[in-house]
Amino acid sequence: MKTQRYIGVLAFAASAVIGLTPVWAQNTTSLTHSVVLDDLENPWDMAFLDDGTMFYTEKCKGLSVLMPSGETKALYGMGGVDGYASSGDDLFCEGQAGMMGVAVDPAFDNNRQIYVYSTSKMVTPHTNRLMRFVVSDDFSNVSERTDIVDDVPYKMKASDHPFGGPGAHNGGRVRFNPSDGYLYLTTGDNHNSEVPQSPTLMGSKVLRIDTSGTPAAENTPPVGFDKRTYTYGHRNVQGIAFHPGTGNAITAEHGPWHTDEITVLRNGGNAGWDPRPNMAGRGDCPDNYCGYSPNQMVGDNRFARGSWMPMTDFTTYPNAMPPIWTNNGWSQGTSSAAFLEGDAWGEWNGAMVVGLMGIGFGGTPLGQRIDVMHISDDGTEILDVTEMTLPMEPGRFRSLVTGPDGSLYAAIDEGTIYKITP
Repeated sequence: MKTQRYIGVLAFAASAVIGLTPVWAQNTTSLTHSVVLDDLENPWDMAFLDDGTMFYTEKCKGLSVLMPSGETKALYGMGGVDGYASSGDDLFCEGQAGMMGVAVDPAFDNNRQIYVYSTSKMVTPHTNRLMRFVVSDDFSNVSERTDIVDDVPYKMKASDHPFGGPGAHNGGRVRFNPSDGYLYLTTGDNHNSEVPQSPTLMGSKVLRIDTSGTPAAENTPPVGFDKRTYTYGHRNVQGIAFHPGTGNAITAEHGPWHTDEITVLRNGGNAGWDPRPNMAGRGDCPDNYCGYSPNQMVGDNRFARGSWMPMTDFTTYPNAMPPIWTNNGWSQGTSSAAFLEGDAWGEWNGAMVVGLMGIGFGGTPLGQRIDVMHISDDGTEILDVTEMTLPMEPGRFRSLVTGPDGSLYAAIDEGTIYKITP
């Protein structure tokens, strides 16, 4: 058993009260919070079973599970990390890389399968991998590791860029789409300018696959592209959620000191990120990557930067997928996304929430917050954005997940997983 502090918040006795939808519960500016787990090490993601069992990852430690009783069990650790029932000697963390997204199979009751995305040194150059496990009946261990995606690129060496160390830009979110049943994996560009528009390198993509890693039959990438590609030309997607009405995939994506984006994905679509030198009127760039240029170590006017190195380059790619939100041109670490569910949320029921981790670098406002975004019924337009009045201190909001009790669960890099309830 792990030693993180647990506060008793997973009991679902309150669900009957929530079901009554009292008047006070409609006031979504009056939120309460409780601490689910504290003293964690960079919690990265969570995934729930219907009874409230919560799987969670810590970037440099591993996969664990919090039982409804409050007991935590350390299941699968990184290489060299003690205290886990089993481990992967090939798994490691460095920079932004490590153990990231986790998802539960929709058929878990029958197959007990979960999926975890992590960085591996099994081969060189190292890769990011999507692993499938079987959870034991007593939730004490996982077994039958199968790497269903083993070729997402990883940044091996430091480069001359802000945040330019090894392990940069891996994406990392893993989610099932309830509408089509497929598994979606988001990946990043590794500060490698060739990756985003490459037909074969699986960075800067959103993959749509089945539970064996086989491409979805409905995928329609351009000719010559890896068939697992649902969309391409991304920078570093760490958030993906699915519109409850249309089933459309919607991504939340970091910008390079400018222009965080929310985008409704189109099968086979190009997100328009192309940081190659000598493109779109640019010349050479440091270490062959223009992603932070010009004047990459100075936070110049964000709109000027966005014009010189656009997140979505419509000049080069006029048919690129247009973002439906751009954070007023700022980049503030847009990370995860989820949809709120349940009458207790009042007017926020069905709205999308997006976590911003905050940068505060080079003149960028810190921006650690959760935005509530009302999206049109057809899922193509953001009608309104409200900053959530937080019931606790803000942090680097790494993951947002709607739990089976209807509450919003938020993990921050500082080491805490919160439960937020109207």
